[in-house]
Amino acid sequence: MEQVTAVQTEAITAINAARSTDDLRVVELEFLGKSGKLSGLMKGIGALPNDQKPLFGAAVNQAKSQVEALLNQRIQDLKGGELNRQFETERIDITLPGRAPRYGREHVLQLTTNKIKRTLGSMGFVYQESPELEHFRYNFDALNYPPDHPAMDEQDTFYVEDDLVLRTQCTALQGRVFETQKPPLRVFTVGRTFRNEAVDRTHNHTFHQVDCFMIDRGISMAHLKGTLGEFARAMFGPEVNVRFRPDFFPFVEPGVDYAISTPKLFNGKWVELGGAGLIHPNILERYGIDTREFSGFAFGLGVERIPMMAYGIDDLRHFFDNDFRFLSQFA
Repeated sequence: MEQVTAVQTEAITAINAARSTDDLRVVELEFLGKSGKLSGLMKGIGALPNDQKPLFGAAVNQAKSQVEALLNQRIQDLKGGELNRQFETERIDITLPGRAPRYGREHVLQLTTNKIKRTLGSMGFVYQESPELEHFRYNFDALNYPPDHPAMDEQDTFYVEDDLVLRTQCTALQGRVFETQKPPLRVFTVGRTFRNEAVDRTHNHTFHQVDCFMIDRGISMAHLKGTLGEFARAMFGPEVNVRFRPDFFPFVEPGVDYAISTPKLFNGKWVELGGAGLIHPNILERYGIDTREFSGFAFGLGVERIPMMAYGIDDLRHFFDNDFRFLSQFA
C-alpha cells in the first residue's frame, strides 16, 4: 500500500506544480495513461498473496480516482485563466473603422485605349481587331514593303514560322479589311505589337499601337490633318496644334511624321507623336479599289506615348513592371 501512496503523492505534487493545461496533459499521461505509473501498479498484483489482492486493487483504483478528480479540477482552474489571456490577446476594438477593401482598377494603358476608342468612335471610325500572330503577307506584302526591307530581317522581327510573325504593326489589319469590305471605310484598331528591340527607357520588344485609316471619294491630306487635330485635342487638350513634316513609310504616299504643340506640355515645343499619310495607291489597287475614284489616309502611333506625354512618364518600362505604386496613380 505504501507504494500506491507514494505514487499518488508524486502525482498530486506534479498536478499542483503544473502551470498550464499542456503541463497537466503530460501529468495525465505519466500517471493515468495505459503505461502510466498508477496504471502500471496493477501489473504487480499477481505477485501478491490472494488475501491482499483485493485490498491492493481497491487502493490503486481509489488513488486513480482521486488523482483524476484533482487533475480535472486543476484543468478547469487553469483553462479559465488561459481563455482570459487568449481573449485579452485577441481582443479587437470594434469601434475602430474597418479596413477598406482593395478594388481592382484598369491599367493606365487600358484607360488610354478606352479614351482612344471613345474619341475615334465618336468620329465615325469602327473598331476592329486583328490577330497578334500574323501572316507575312498581311504584315509586309500587303503594305507595299519591298523584298529587301530591313523590317523583314529575322534579326528585327519575331518569326514563329516562315509565313507567321508576331505583328510588327497594327497596320496589318488593312489587308484583312480590304479583302472583305469595300469603301467607303472608316476603321481603327488598338493592340499589342512586337519588335526585336533592346529594352531601355524608351524601347521595348512589346508595345501597343493604334492604327486608323479612312477610304472614300476625294480624301486628301486636309482630311488627315483635320482628323489628327481632333484626335490630338481629345488626347491632350483644346490648345493642341498639329504639324506635318515629310517622312517615308512603305504603305503611304506622301508620308509625314506628325507632331503636336501645346502650352501644357514641354513648354510648347513640338513633339513627334506618330506617322501618317495617304494610303499608297499600290495597296488600294492590290485589293481592287479604283484609285481614280477612291483615296484614303492612314495614321498610327504608340499608345504608350500618350500617357508618357500627358503625365510626364520618363521610362516606358513602368507600364510593364506591375509596380502598384506606379499603377495606383491612375484611377
